[in-house]
Amino acid sequence: MPVAVKFSEEFYDRFGHRLTDELVSYLNQIDSSYRSELRELNELNFARFDAKLEQRVAELRADLRTEFHTGLAALETKLIRWMFVFWAGSTLTILGTLLALLKG
Repeated sequence: MPVAVKFSEEFYDRFGHRLTDELVSYLNQIDSSYRSELRELNELNFARFDAKLEQRVAELRADLRTEFHTGLAALETKLIRWMFVFWAGSTLTILGTLLALLKG
């Protein structure tokens, strides 16, 4: 985007149109160069940010998977304990009922 420069008539009278146009052209080149450098810097910073973000997301996923599997293993252990308690209770109840029926 070219620089929109409007010099006063005194400036044009003092330095002339040719020199003023060269100055505007030079300023446009500088502006273009700075914009290009800024765009490259922004792209590099964004690429770095994106790489860090991807790394952190991957670490978070790994942590969540580990926590999930750990929690799932603990839940499985608790369920097996409760199943054994209910199985033992049911077995004792059935055996008690059978003994009562056989004695009666």
